Amino acid sequence: MNDTHGKTTAQRLALALAGACLALAAGIAGGGAAAETRAGVAAKTGSGKGGIRLKGIGRFDAPTYVTGAPGEKGVFVVEQAGRVQRVRKGERKTFLDIRGSVLPGDEQGLLSIAFAPDYRQSGLLYAFYVTNGGDLAIEEYRRASASRADPGSARRVLTVAHPGEPNHNGGQLQFGPHELLYIGTGDGGGAGDAPDNAQNTSSLLGKMLRINPRPGAGEPYSSPGSNPFVGEPGRDEIYAVGLRNPYRFSFDRRSAGGPYIAIGDVGQSSFEEIDYERVEGARGANFGWNDFEAFSPFGGAHAPAPNRHDRPIKAYPLGGGRCAVIGGYVSSSAKLASIRGRLVYGDFCDGVIRSLVPKLAGARKDRRLGVELPMLSSFGQGPGGSLYATSLGGRVVKLVGKR
Repeated sequence: MNDTHGKTTAQRLALALAGACLALAAGIAGGGAAAETRAGVAAKTGSGKGGIRLKGIGRFDAPTYVTGAPGEKGVFVVEQAGRVQRVRKGERKTFLDIRGSVLPGDEQGLLSIAFAPDYRQSGLLYAFYVTNGGDLAIEEYRRASASRADPGSARRVLTVAHPGEPNHNGGQLQFGPHELLYIGTGDGGGAGDAPDNAQNTSSLLGKMLRINPRPGAGEPYSSPGSNPFVGEPGRDEIYAVGLRNPYRFSFDRRSAGGPYIAIGDVGQSSFEEIDYERVEGARGANFGWNDFEAFSPFGGAHAPAPNRHDRPIKAYPLGGGRCAVIGGYVSSSAKLASIRGRLVYGDFCDGVIRSLVPKLAGARKDRRLGVELPMLSSFGQGPGGSLYATSLGGRVVKLVGKR
């Protein structure tokens, strides 16, 4: 998310999702409410206008993501330094520790995990992290027991070479329709995507990728034949192009006409954007960067015609305490009736949690939920469609209804 132009140094350090961010926040890796208050904002957890409150489930070391596993109770909290904690019934245990493999600075580190749809049978999960050499790694691990994955079972699925910049790594991977793995990669960092990675179909940077992560035919993974560049010029793994830093995305499987994909793409100097497309409609999509920043022409090398630009459903200007969109989830839980069918999202810098009604023609009824989480680093989904949020200050919370 970091660059040297457009946003203030303080904002960009805050966006670094790791060392620089933690330094800015006065050593908040240790977490706690005091650290969050020192960072400038105290958590607002009581019931708000949206009928939602935040219930703490624990404090962790710079958590970057939280998720559930198929057929499992509890959730798994990802820590930026390279550890995954399993939380169940108020107790936590280290589920996976790969800290020796992870480069935990700036926007780097262990950024997300995804469990295979057949996890109960296969015991397989996948991690997205930045290697000690600065590249992006997708790695497979195998469950060793009900409470632990085996770090020694690591199998490298995909490596994406990343230039010298420590930012714009993307960071999300999730299984979507047809049990295929989607991977969001950043444009490689620096200002303006000078190498033109996001529009270059020979590069895996600045893209949404889609692969089958299981090995076959002597290869560590395969690309579905329905990917848009299979048999055409361009990398077979690419599903969509034109992304700057799709740090978080999710799938909306419940809304009519779906499934959909919702992407929070961090902007440069003017706008943050949320993209929302039918998954099939996103095949071959061009989300615009670096020819557009949200709706606004940016001046990249291609100056595409408007029909080449898949426009966001929501964009908001930088400023007013906001600096980096944290894309969220469309709520499907019956226990969160007040936001059911709404896309929950926020911004790292102001920590305000909001929701909107996602429509292909544009977002509607954007509103605050009346709750805030300083240094908001991610949303996540647990069993039964439950929603969670993480703060780099250490807190992980569950979104729950009013008492």
